[in-house]
Amino acid sequence: MKRTVMASACIAAVLVLTACASYQTDGRATAQLQPRSGSAMQGNVVMTQVGDKIRFEVLASNVPPGQHGFHVHEVGDCSAADAASAKGHYNPTGKPHGRAEAVEHHAGDMKNLVADATGNVRQVDEVAGLKISELIGLSLVVHADPDDYVSQPAGNSGKRIGCGVIAAH
Repeated sequence: MKRTVMASACIAAVLVLTACASYQTDGRATAQLQPRSGSAMQGNVVMTQVGDKIRFEVLASNVPPGQHGFHVHEVGDCSAADAASAKGHYNPTGKPHGRAEAVEHHAGDMKNLVADATGNVRQVDEVAGLKISELIGLSLVVHADPDDYVSQPAGNSGKRIGCGVIAAH
């Protein structure tokens, strides 16, 4: 009887640990975008691992109409009023800044977000070469201006108007 109870307890423990492990590596993450630098923007980003790409689904409101730089930043800290606490673009391989689809670019470089005339963003993009697990604990930053994809080190995309820490989902 003791062996059966012990075996059942061990099996239950393995099942719980397996469930916890799959929760942390299920290929999904989220970030709640909060306003920074005096903006009123807010939003939500859902990230899903799709093969060797991450799909970024962005829903945001109160964003100035037009294009805005959008990047993964190296620190998951959005506490500064201007989001400077998020530091620079996520760039573990030391590449120059550029378009996400270019050979040479920061790992955190992504396409500009586009807000419509009413200040809403509803955008889905995929970025190759990233894994959800490496992004957990970093941040996403929305900038006031479009990224020119040329200027170093950050694309001349202006002040940081939104920031959110990436968390496992």
